[in-house]
Amino acid sequence: MTTMWRPSWLVGCLLLILASSQATAAPGSRVAELVASNDAEALRGLGPKALPEMVRLYKAGDTAQRTRIANLFYQLSWKSPEAVDILIPDVRTQDPELRIAVQYALGRVSDDPRVVEALLRNMTQDPNPLFRDKAACALAYDQVHLSEAEKVRLYEGLIEALASEELQIRAIAIQALHIHTGQAKGFLPNAPLEMRQKSIEQWKRWLAEYKENL
Repeated sequence: MTTMWRPSWLVGCLLLILASSQATAAPGSRVAELVASNDAEALRGLGPKALPEMVRLYKAGDTAQRTRIANLFYQLSWKSPEAVDILIPDVRTQDPELRIAVQYALGRVSDDPRVVEALLRNMTQDPNPLFRDKAACALAYDQVHLSEAEKVRLYEGLIEALASEELQIRAIAIQALHIHTGQAKGFLPNAPLEMRQKSIEQWKRWLAEYKENL
């Protein structure tokens, strides 16, 4: 009896160990399948263990694949330094769909200071008005991991943009500030320069108070 029971017991243990290892690792083929079908909910069910394979697929993918994965990063909103590292190089791509997907995804995966700086640069310096607008949207809505202290640089950049010579940049900067703070401080993008400067001074005083209260 004893000698016959032991092999069965050992086989049972091995099966349990195998099942456990499969449960704790997200098989690459399964992640690839879910990425291909754009199934964010199923990926969410796998949990962050799906991230390494998603990162690998992004690196190896063409523009369409990268766009799809960037959109999935956005939907999942999992913090991932590795995701930032692969997305940042594409924040200046000239492909519209990939650029916009990356701009939206970056703040959803990290509070890395590089993200805010890259988006501020795109908002204020990119020659394409569409990319500028979508960068402002990302600054307004998608910086979900920033602490109150980390928002200082975001607010600084938006307030600096109020002084831009470009009407569109002034308009999207005040929109983003209003979304974050609920305030406009009388700033009108198309108002005379003197009126705009008075509002900017109010914003600078507000920012100084914000820093003091951290």
